[in-house]
Amino acid sequence: MIQNNVLLEKTLDFSVRVVRSYQYLIKEKHEDVMSRQLLRSATSIGANAREAVYGTSKQDFIAKLHIALKETSETEYWLILLQRTAYLSDRQAESLLSDCLAIKKILISTLNTCKESST
Repeated sequence: MIQNNVLLEKTLDFSVRVVRSYQYLIKEKHEDVMSRQLLRSATSIGANAREAVYGTSKQDFIAKLHIALKETSETEYWLILLQRTAYLSDRQAESLLSDCLAIKKILISTLNTCKESST
């Protein structure tokens, strides 16, 4: 189930991009507080998605994906804030936001499918 899992691949790739953005923000922009928050929330998305795959029950799976979805929303917030405060350029932020939105759509779709199959 881990191999060829689109959600896990996208979240890992996104985490790598955010880690690189964090390094840029620290070194080039000397911004520590918001970038650390971004790093935490963005990397948590993939960690929770991966935990969901190994969940002990369907309810555990759904709970972990809900946490990942919440972290996605928080990540969007930090990206928008970093963009509005000019720490990230529009191009940088929009690229990351696009990836974040794609992950959000997958999470919502997966959660909806799980809920439908439960009824």
